[in-house]
Amino acid sequence: MNSSARFPAEWEPQSAILIAWPNDETDWAERLGEVEETYVALVAAITRFEDVVIIVRDDDVEAYAEARLRSNRIDMARVRFVQVPYDDTWLRDSGPITLLDDGRYLLNDFRFTGWGGKFGASQDDQIIEQLDRQSVFNHATRHPIDFALEGGAIETDGRGTLLSTWTCLHERHPDASREDITHKLCDWLKQDRVLWLDHGYLEGDDTDAHIDTLARFASEDAIVYQACDDEADSHFVELKKMAEEISALRTRDGKPYRLFPLPWARPILDEGRRLAASYANFLIVNGAVLMPAYGDDADAPAAEVMQAAFPDREIVQIPCRPLIWQNGSLHCLTMQLPRGLV
Repeated sequence: MNSSARFPAEWEPQSAILIAWPNDETDWAERLGEVEETYVALVAAITRFEDVVIIVRDDDVEAYAEARLRSNRIDMARVRFVQVPYDDTWLRDSGPITLLDDGRYLLNDFRFTGWGGKFGASQDDQIIEQLDRQSVFNHATRHPIDFALEGGAIETDGRGTLLSTWTCLHERHPDASREDITHKLCDWLKQDRVLWLDHGYLEGDDTDAHIDTLARFASEDAIVYQACDDEADSHFVELKKMAEEISALRTRDGKPYRLFPLPWARPILDEGRRLAASYANFLIVNGAVLMPAYGDDADAPAAEVMQAAFPDREIVQIPCRPLIWQNGSLHCLTMQLPRGLV
């Protein structure tokens, strides 16, 4: 792979979105019916704009998922099933991080450790290899990298700037310096610079502060981020410090980023446990932005902010309250596949 390789931004043209269907052997088992409703809504939204590749466990899960989708009148011509073993369904973190190079693709296959060994991940760590063996990808070369990195931990503007949180990468690699990790990320992901955030977290998040729950590029000169305006909330101080950090960041031209702070949802509790409800966990698809809705009064204002940040795209809200029971949301479930890859 030569020096022309680059890491595309999420808003660049896509061929499909990759997801994995929940089943009774995943952590969704206890509330499977609820989360399936979210998956149906998600697939319905994606297939309005592009194809979806759905990983399933076996023939029975495939038949069941297909029946659920057909009963909701989803365009099945835009749905492809692939049978691959998996532990769980967070494909943002176990799926391929794809680089482009003159009509070919490099599938960066980093180690997936279940967010630092918190959960079993032996099958999830093999997903990219399994998909590659089944010839799911066109003109692609898999590049195994013996370094723990999840897709939700990084954001790129497609022009060589990476955005990440030091909390997460330091937790995965406590003995590595910031300079060392920066050098490695720039090398593997073909970036010129890494913008590190030292503040920001969400209660109920077990990813150690993934950037995709906190701050996202909307363009090469704009950042959407999760704000908190409730001074009584436990997140207020930390997210205020994060907002100040983001305000101090500069584009490649030395200008401040255009900033789009997202409103704060009221606390959502599950048997007393605070759940991580972030509007920053949105997914960009061809012509649209799919964003979480939590059944909160902030849902509509959040969509207005997103429309301002992405004026040329349709904003589609997906009911994601069932997802945050397992500490993730919309972006965490999905991985975009660049145009031509499938």
